[in-house]
Amino acid sequence: MSSILIADCGSSKTDWSIISPDAQQTIRTNGFNPVHQSPEILRAILNDEVDLKGTKDIAKIIFYGAGVKDDSKKKLIQEELSSFYQVSDIEVYSDLIAAAHATCGDEKGVCCILGTGSNSGYYNGQIIAHQNPSLGYIIGDEGSGTFLGKRVLQYFFYHTFDDDLMDMFKTKYGNDLSAILHKVYKEPYGNKYLASFTTFLAENRGHYMIENIIEDAFIDFHQRHILKYRQSWVYPIHFVGSVAYEFKDVLFSLQEQYVVETGKILKNPMSGLIDYHLSKMKN
Repeated sequence: MSSILIADCGSSKTDWSIISPDAQQTIRTNGFNPVHQSPEILRAILNDEVDLKGTKDIAKIIFYGAGVKDDSKKKLIQEELSSFYQVSDIEVYSDLIAAAHATCGDEKGVCCILGTGSNSGYYNGQIIAHQNPSLGYIIGDEGSGTFLGKRVLQYFFYHTFDDDLMDMFKTKYGNDLSAILHKVYKEPYGNKYLASFTTFLAENRGHYMIENIIEDAFIDFHQRHILKYRQSWVYPIHFVGSVAYEFKDVLFSLQEQYVVETGKILKNPMSGLIDYHLSKMKN
């Protein structure tokens, strides 16, 4: 029986699922972002990491990816996938469409990504009809893991943390500023490295400085993105991503204050994407 291969590809990780009405399997590999990485990275992932049974039966590939911002990026990904799998029916969408399909299905809603990076848009049930630009981790990405990671480093190196948090940071990460700056500015995947410091926030919940960092980041995201959409007061606001899921209590509280409806909060979209595409196959 023919099947569909779905890829949910982010900067940090990629989930691959082969689905049919009778069976499904999912694996996880490294991530890929065409904005920051060359096509050779995706090729290496396909060659070395994607180990799925039943690939000969794939009739269609649906690829959702971070950094899929224009037709040139879509074409790049289509070419790599078609040469590897010998499949001509390949659809490539942004990660924001993945969030929309996973949370809204065919309904209307405001969809947000809060993971390594951040993004948002109003989904009218078919397309992203209105979207604030995603400026990346250097200029934008409010509320994301990279945004939060920068705040952690600022609080430590500017000596804003109290003594307890300063000691806990030094014990976990050391205090070699040169080494940290080298990893951020000179080594690959500086965005993923910055996002790794969200672990420090998750491990120290309850401390008022930690809570302030998280809440301030999410306020920034709401003010620069969610509250810019007039539809936010009409339709549910959905979230996808590890940061949204880890700190969902802060999101619920904040959205109560803004008097908007919180929709689904998913750690990753794959389960929702599987349900969405299975329903399309059955119909």
